Amino acid sequence: MEFLLGNPYSTPVGQCIERATDGSLQSEDWTLNMEICDIINETEDGPKDAIRAVKKRLNGNKNYREVMLTLTVLETCVKNCGYRFHALVTTRDFIDGILVKIISPKNNPPAIVQDKVLALVQAWADAFRSSPDLTGVVHVYEEMKRKGIEFPQSDLETLSPIHTPQRVGVDVSHFMVCLSQRL
Repeated sequence: MEFLLGNPYSTPVGQCIERATDGSLQSEDWTLNMEICDIINETEDGPKDAIRAVKKRLNGNKNYREVMLTLTVLETCVKNCGYRFHALVTTRDFIDGILVKIISPKNNPPAIVQDKVLALVQAWADAFRSSPDLTGVVHVYEEMKRKGIEFPQSDLETLSPIHTPQRVGVDVSHFMVCLSQRL
């Protein structure tokens, strides 16, 4: 069904995600990562388009540099975007069908990827536990614990907050930055 929707990298946020998760990058592009958050927060289709691009980058990708960059973009977006994005990320389908699938034994990912995915699932389960419509991640986390999956030790008190304040005084013209840089 995805083929009916076109290339996930053809949207402004999709193009930014493609650039921010390019395996040839030496390190994270934090300016671009925050630009992605802005587009998600300030456009109607931003959350949906971003999730499509993230799914495309993660599904079956054996370039673990790209996977790690994508997980960082995803984490940044969860921390800096609102409910519309959270509602898509915290579904059982996304957590179990996309994130947990990355670390399945048949994919044999490096330990750093496994730890990152497990840490994200754990942090999001804790953060969204009290939001009834965002508990897909909580259910997946609890199932994984019941199956004996060990999560990395983390001090939840020292983690950055998930819910950050919204921007004030938005300049809509910056949405075209990713698109214009691509041309």
